[in-house]
Parts: sequence; structure tokens; C-alpha cells
Amino acid sequence: MTTFVFPAPDVVTLPVVGAAARFPVRRIYCVGRNYLAHIREMKEAEDERDPPFFFQKPRDSIVEDGARVPYPADTEDLQYEIELVVAIGRTARDIPVEAAASVIYGHGVGIDLTRRDRQRDCRDKRLPWEAGKSFDHSAPCGPIYPAGTGGDPLRGEISLTVNGTLQQRGDLSEMIWNVPEIVSKLSQSYQLEPGDLIMTGTPAGVGPVVPGDVVVGHVQGFGSLTLTIAPREA
Repeated sequence: MTTFVFPAPDVVTLPVVGAAARFPVRRIYCVGRNYLAHIREMKEAEDERDPPFFFQKPRDSIVEDGARVPYPADTEDLQYEIELVVAIGRTARDIPVEAAASVIYGHGVGIDLTRRDRQRDCRDKRLPWEAGKSFDHSAPCGPIYPAGTGGDPLRGEISLTVNGTLQQRGDLSEMIWNVPEIVSKLSQSYQLEPGDLIMTGTPAGVGPVVPGDVVVGHVQGFGSLTLTIAPREA
């Protein structure tokens, strides 16, 4: 029997639509700059078909639908980014694009919360993005829709409102790199395992939120995700 020097961390899980069993989260990968309009609004000049690049968030940064998210420390510019989430259900290494769908368990709605001021600092100093992206409560995620249920991960509206006002609207078909391409490319650098999540990038319209704001993200066919920004914790 294994013993620990202190209690082991809880397993992080997400609900699965239509099932009692939950999806255990292993890793959270995120795709940077995957909608051309977002690249332009951020005033970044990369070629629109540059290979996708990836960063990670800690799995315990997951928060579920309906959560109150405290305004994080070390920022004065917390911003939202609505994203389609891909949930991996099988081991994959160097998987071709045409086989990528076979390792996908399902899809959901995510919001990549970003400390934009810290991200810009990192960019300007050519440092990794963790300070801007990988903080507590930074990965709100809705329930997982098993593959074959819900919508079409290749096309459909993706949108976000703040206090009922539309801020982001795009279509999944506008991704520079679509879901099978993302899964294939990521599997060239990492062995994907059941429990991995991939946040696939955001359309234009990102912006700041403050305590009291209610943020609702929606991806056609994959439901909605609601969170309330709470005051900064003392």
C-alpha cells in the first residue's frame, strides 16, 4: 500500500453529457494564434499558416460551469478568450491528420482566462507565456460531449457575452489549423494520453473583465459555459 508524506492532490474531473462517469483531466494544452482576426487584433504579424504553437495550463486550473472565479493576483488586465475544447480518449503519437478523429473522446466549451499585461511582458522579453496563461482558475471548462454527439467541431458559431453584451463571435471553420490538424501536430511533440484537453484558440473580440461581470461562452452544439468574476481574494 502506497503512503504519502501529505494527502495526494484530488483528481480533477469534468462532467460528461449523458453519462454518470466523469472525464479525468491529465493535461491541458492550448493553441496560440489560431484565428486570423485575433492575430490581427493583437497586432501580431505572423504568417497565417505558421505552424501552430502550444503552451500548457495546470490541470488544477480547471473550473466548472457556474463557478465564481476570483480576480487573480499579479494583474490589472484579466481577459477572456472563448475556445472549443477537444478531449482526448486514446494514446496517440505521431498520428496522421486523417486518423486524428479516432483518438478524440469528445468536445466542450472552454474560456482561456489570460493575464494580458503579464502575457505582454513575457512576449516583449521573449519569455514563456506561463505568467500570463497558467495561473489559478485560468481554465474554465464546460461538460464534455462525447464524439458523435453535440455539434460539428469543424464548423459552427463560437461566441461570448459579458453581462449579456456580445463581445466575441466567429465560426469554427475560421480556425487556421482545424481540430484534426491540431491533434496531429501536437502528437508530433507529445504523446497524447486519455484525459488530455486541447483548447483550440479564440476568435477576435477579446477584452477585459472586472469583478461582478458575468461571462457566458457558447459553441454551437456543445453547450454554454457561465462564470462570474468575483473580487480578488485577500
